[in-house]
Amino acid sequence: MHSTDKKVGERVLHAVMYEACAMAILVPASALLMQRNVWHMGVLALMMSTGAMLWNMVFNMLFERLERRFNWQRTTGIRCLHALGFEGGLVGILVPLVAWWMETGYWQAFMLELGFLAFFLPYTYVFNWLYDHLRGRLLARRGLAAAME
Repeated sequence: MHSTDKKVGERVLHAVMYEACAMAILVPASALLMQRNVWHMGVLALMMSTGAMLWNMVFNMLFERLERRFNWQRTTGIRCLHALGFEGGLVGILVPLVAWWMETGYWQAFMLELGFLAFFLPYTYVFNWLYDHLRGRLLARRGLAAAME
């Protein structure tokens, strides 16, 4: 099975794992840095996470179509392109949400989003690399187990 051969259930699992791990790190850190309570930042994180999960599934599906069409391999450059494309699209989606929830202007929301971006760019790269690596090992084990039966 190729890395791009993923069913909807796996895409949902991937997106939920990605967001849950990120929220576990970001909610307490952003509450502390923004001097807001954890609940306020947690609700914002949940709204952002919902938007990000939907974007994650759509973006990854589209990106994987490009991978197949152009026969791309997941090199460092392709992974960087993936992370930049994902995060760039997400900024456009989330800035209005952040401005509304934080009761601030778009510029301040954009600056806050840049802070999140500074976290998410390396996080996206590392999370997806680990996911792909562990998925590959799991699929290899399943293939080995199936071959032994």
